[in-house]
Amino acid sequence: MAGEKLLLLGDEAIAQGALDAGLSGMYAYPGTPSTEIMEYIQSAPFAIDKKIHRTWSANEKTSMEAALGMSYAGKRALVAMKHVGLNVAADAFVNSSITGVNGGLVVVAADDPSMHSSQNEQDSRFYGKFSLLPILEPSNQQEAYDMTYLGFELSERYKLPVLLRITTRLAHSRAGVQRREVKNENEVSLPKNPTQFVLLPGIARKQYKDLLNKQNDLKAEAEHSPFNKYFDGQDKSKGIIACGLAYNYLIENFEDGKVPYPVLKACQYPLPKNMIHKMFSECKEVLVLEDGAPMIEELLKGYLEKENVKGRLSGALPRDGELNPNLVAVALGLKDEHGLPIPEIMKNRPPAMCQGCGHIDAYNALNEALIDYGTGRVFSDIGCYTLGALPPYNAINSCVDMGASITMAKGAADAGLIPAVAVIGDSTFTHSGITGLLDAVNDKSPITIIISDNFTTGMTGGQHSPALGKIEDICAGVGVEKEHLRIFTPLKKNHDEMVKIMKEELAYNGVSVIIPRRQCIQTMKNKELAEELKALGLK
Repeated sequence: MAGEKLLLLGDEAIAQGALDAGLSGMYAYPGTPSTEIMEYIQSAPFAIDKKIHRTWSANEKTSMEAALGMSYAGKRALVAMKHVGLNVAADAFVNSSITGVNGGLVVVAADDPSMHSSQNEQDSRFYGKFSLLPILEPSNQQEAYDMTYLGFELSERYKLPVLLRITTRLAHSRAGVQRREVKNENEVSLPKNPTQFVLLPGIARKQYKDLLNKQNDLKAEAEHSPFNKYFDGQDKSKGIIACGLAYNYLIENFEDGKVPYPVLKACQYPLPKNMIHKMFSECKEVLVLEDGAPMIEELLKGYLEKENVKGRLSGALPRDGELNPNLVAVALGLKDEHGLPIPEIMKNRPPAMCQGCGHIDAYNALNEALIDYGTGRVFSDIGCYTLGALPPYNAINSCVDMGASITMAKGAADAGLIPAVAVIGDSTFTHSGITGLLDAVNDKSPITIIISDNFTTGMTGGQHSPALGKIEDICAGVGVEKEHLRIFTPLKKNHDEMVKIMKEELAYNGVSVIIPRRQCIQTMKNKELAEELKALGLK
């Protein structure tokens, strides 16, 4: 309802903006800090009533491709992932800038400065810049809503995907959001150009020229965007470029948000070049505030050859981690309000596996089974079982990216580290572990793969696992020998049996798969899952 005000997380504001803009489908794989976008749409009465597509995908690449397929059919689609998920989707994402779109397509990348729950601090703006696509970066929840809502229009105006980049603080904080008019879904309509999505080299070269020809229009859009604003200031000793959420960190340092310096609030890319030239013509130096990598600072230093640009590269701000109001204050020469040290009782505690978790029993058995082989040969993956790296288990030796456990174990075995062990979860296995298993089977690699099956995507809150009821069939279909496909229930009372099975498979000179199978205790109250498990004969 237009004008209605809601109190929403940044993630929820994006979801609501998409629903109000006439969304027909949402595609995603769960990953903090983007998960709540899909969850909001899945539970929204409007989405349920309208039968908007809203099921989880097997991984980010399949999400991006399915969303592109919905766009091909003329409908509006939203796809969301965390920043490292964009690496998985990169093949489809980058090529979508060449195919273009038919129905509007907004791609949300949720970055995680300070690595609250991630392997790196990657800045997704580089993907948008590399792909020559328009990028939107909201500074607050209202802009997150508005950018999503208007992003579909921008996408359809230029027949290009739009990248919406957010960070953890915006995704997981709440503010009031005012809704706009609810639009109807697009009708199904095929692309006017029948070869638009056929990236044969001759067609792709033409499409790429079209993409390049759109760049001046995208720059003009940025110059007149309501999200890019230039605020003049009397003190020209410095100018400030504040990107996205960093704008909030700036204004929190001044009473009533009145900054004495000229400020460019940059939230839509390509950058508004005229505003930047105005700032450099007036100000002695420029401070760039970016919650992420120093992309803009580096661009200005190199392209404009401006040595008076300050930011993360110059040392005015830390090179890593999130920004905050105090770091910005120090960069401005204001008082350091860092505050008192955090008392010991309030300090962060490392995460731990839940009491009674099946992963614990599986790791205890694995540690015992490996005693005769020594340490340093267990390759793991991304999930709550990654906590097996911490005391008292100290059970795993790697965690690089989704699906890497199987392929790293294979590579280590190729190098002569035999046996090598891979530990992977059920959802991660179907996300990106199957192809690694196929490589191992084809090479008859002497590795033992433990697929820890707890019937859910546990780390991100218990979402549906695409692997549910399918793991044995997948493994057999790929070529794992039936006699080396072993299943047990990870419980303390089964410890001796688990150790025996693991020792037998560690001694096998080939590919073996062990499936410790027990429901995640956090999903025990999920009645819908209980019915599904009963139907599959898993409970």
